Amino acid sequence: MNRKKVFYIISSIEKAVAFEWISEMLNSDLIDLEFVLINSRRPRIMSWFENHGIKSHFVLHRGKVDYLKSIIKTTKLLRELKPDLVHCHLIDANLIGLISAKILGIPKRIYTRHHSTFHHDSHPNAVKLDKLSNWLATDIVAISENVKTVLIEREGCDKNKIHLIHHGFDLKSFSKENQTLDLKEKYNISALDRPIIGVVSRYMEWKGVTYIIKAFKGLLKQFPDAKLILANAHGPYKKEISLELKNIPQRNYLEIEFEENLFALYQLFDIYVHTPIDSEIEAFGQTYVEALAAQIPSIFTLSGVANEFILDKENAIVVPYKDSDFILQSILFLLGDDNLRTTLKNKGLESVQPFNLKTFIAKLEALYLI
Repeated sequence: MNRKKVFYIISSIEKAVAFEWISEMLNSDLIDLEFVLINSRRPRIMSWFENHGIKSHFVLHRGKVDYLKSIIKTTKLLRELKPDLVHCHLIDANLIGLISAKILGIPKRIYTRHHSTFHHDSHPNAVKLDKLSNWLATDIVAISENVKTVLIEREGCDKNKIHLIHHGFDLKSFSKENQTLDLKEKYNISALDRPIIGVVSRYMEWKGVTYIIKAFKGLLKQFPDAKLILANAHGPYKKEISLELKNIPQRNYLEIEFEENLFALYQLFDIYVHTPIDSEIEAFGQTYVEALAAQIPSIFTLSGVANEFILDKENAIVVPYKDSDFILQSILFLLGDDNLRTTLKNKGLESVQPFNLKTFIAKLEALYLI
C-alpha cells in the first residue's frame, strides 16, 4: 500500500506541542507527513521539525496585503509536491490552504475549526470567511460538540462533512514535577508565595480574566502572601487587564507572556481558575483538560468542551459566568477543604482519560485513510 501524502497547513503559530505529538505518532508506514507554516516570520517549531527529520516549508504571510501572494506560493508548492490531502489549521491557513487545494483539485481538503462563536459575537463580517472555508472543505474537524452545533445551526454547514474529534493530550506529561524548581528559580517564586492561583489564558475579553483578578484582590485580605500567576499574558485586552492589576501589589502577581514548559508550569499552581464568559465562546478550551491532567484543583465556568465532562464538586468547582464574588468564595472553600482538593485531583485526572493522545491519533488516521 502506498503511503498517503498528508500536508498540514498551519498559520500564525510560533510553537505548538500538539503538532509535535501528531508528527511523532501518526503511522509513518501509512502516512507521509509534511508541514507548511504560514507566518509573518519563520516560526520556532520549524527548528523542532528539522531536528526530528520532519519536512516543513515556510510561506511568508504578513496579513491581508499578502493574501494573493500567499495563495500563489502555496499553490505552486502543492502543485510541485502533490499531496493526497491537506489539513488546514487556523483562519489564514484555512483560506490560503483550502483555496490552493481547490484550485489544484486535491480531492480531500480538511480543516479543523478552532473557534466557536467568536466571529458571530465580535466580528460578524468574518462569518462569511468561515462559511467560505466550510464550502471549500470536503471534511471539517469539530473539536467539541459546541463547535459542531455552531457549524450546523448557525452556519448551515452540511453535517455529513463534520467529524467530531476532540483534542488529544500526552496526559502523563502533565504529572511530571521534576522541572518546577527550574521555573521557581526562573520567575523568582518563593516558598512564602502561598497560595498560588494559576491562570493560563490569552488576554481576550471573553476569557473572563478580569473577574479572576477581582476575586484575587479579595483573597489578599485573608492571604496577604498569595500570588496570582497569569500565563499567556498577551492579547488585545491587555490594556484593560493592566488597569485591573494596578489594584494589586506588584509582588503579588506575575505575568508570563510565554512559557515553553507548559507541563511544569501547571505544577506551580495550588489552585487553577479558568472562567470564560458564556457557554459557547470557547471552541474547546485545552486548559480544562491540561489543568485536570496536572491534578490541580480547579475552578471553572462551563464553556466549550467543559460542557461535556465537567461536574461541580466532582472533578472541579463550577462557578457562574462573570461572578468575581463566587470565584473568591470557591477559592476560599477549596483552600479550606483538604478532602475536596484530594477528590478533585483524583476525579479530575480520571475524567480526562478519554482525551488521550492514542485515541486522537487513531481518529485522525481513520479520517486520512478513508
